[in-house]
Amino acid sequence: MISRDMLDVLAKEEGFSRLKIARVDKAPGIDRYDRFLEKELHASMGWMRRSRPPRANPLTLLPTGKSLVVLGVDYFFPVPEKPQGLVGRVSRYAWGKDYHKRIGKRLLRLCKKLKERDPSFDFYFGVDSRPFIERAWAEIAGMGFIGKNAMLISPADSSFFFLGMILCNADLEPDKPIMKDHCGRCKRCLVACPTDAFLGNAQLDARRCISYLTIEHKGVIPDALKKKMGHWIFGCDVCQDVCPHNHRPAPAILQDFAPHHAWVDLIWLMEATSDEINTYFAGSPVRRAGVAGLKRNAAICLGNLGNSSAIPVLKKYTDVSEQPLREAVHWALERL
Repeated sequence: MISRDMLDVLAKEEGFSRLKIARVDKAPGIDRYDRFLEKELHASMGWMRRSRPPRANPLTLLPTGKSLVVLGVDYFFPVPEKPQGLVGRVSRYAWGKDYHKRIGKRLLRLCKKLKERDPSFDFYFGVDSRPFIERAWAEIAGMGFIGKNAMLISPADSSFFFLGMILCNADLEPDKPIMKDHCGRCKRCLVACPTDAFLGNAQLDARRCISYLTIEHKGVIPDALKKKMGHWIFGCDVCQDVCPHNHRPAPAILQDFAPHHAWVDLIWLMEATSDEINTYFAGSPVRRAGVAGLKRNAAICLGNLGNSSAIPVLKKYTDVSEQPLREAVHWALERL
């Protein structure tokens, strides 16, 4: 029989620094999720619509499911000193190894250990890419509350932690959710967002979000948003960095997510071959943007930095076949 004490011990062995439990009755967050889809705020992320059915009914993933174990892995490391030269910034979560793979392996090992102790233990686990509404489950399990920046926040603690889910048939005592709104009157995240991507409290328009634009969006980025992207070439941390709850975030425990790619040399990125870029970012979530996407983002960043020394390398891309990259280069050259 699986117990809470057993879960706590085994989860810590696998590097999980947070653990909460929710009862599997109905899927939390589905109403907000549906409003998000209805307003087309998910932009080109069609997988969000395709994956709705199991998000609305998690028992389609595991018919015997009774409990959902929510696990957290802190990934906060301080920002490394900015290097000399023309560099772009990467979102903190992508500084190290790909969390999907690293945490997924730890979840699988944890589930196998639980199965060894109780052969009747049945499970379905996932990290981000599986059809769970992760933050809603984490909120109802009491791991934090969903703030105005739509992030899961542990009050006076941190929002810099990854989430993993284990849907299982163990009948476990659920934790109590945090009922209080710990944002209060604070609107720092809403005001600080460079692209005004928030339509209201916890209402994010992905079409304007720098994280979406630099990672998921493969097309042309509108000029009005290019100049607001600043030095971000992969993701954005602004709405978390300004949050008072992240004044002294809980530090990372695992070295898997230590900073290796916090800053990227933009001239190198523009000049490097596809093989060189893929090798440099091997095992990193940064590869999700694709080579053409990273070069597009780098060109925009160079345009925002306003240093004319970037002109020669940008001119090499004025006639490339990829329209998003070509258009970004022409925009950057006009600014330089």
